[in-house]
Amino acid sequence: MSERAAPFYCPYCGDEDLRPNEQGHGAWECAACGRAFQLKFLGLLAPATSVDTSGGEEI
Repeated sequence: MSERAAPFYCPYCGDEDLRPNEQGHGAWECAACGRAFQLKFLGLLAPATSVDTSGGEEI
């Protein structure tokens, strides 16, 4: 899985005219607003657990 993640739109202006930026791997530049940004995978979230927050007992 060596393909880079491609964004569908600019996170700043919403335009779809994006091009890969030569400054770094995974960097993109928006032709509309002139901003450069990078997508970054942060990690997986832990599954939610059901917790009784009311303090009472279940019946």
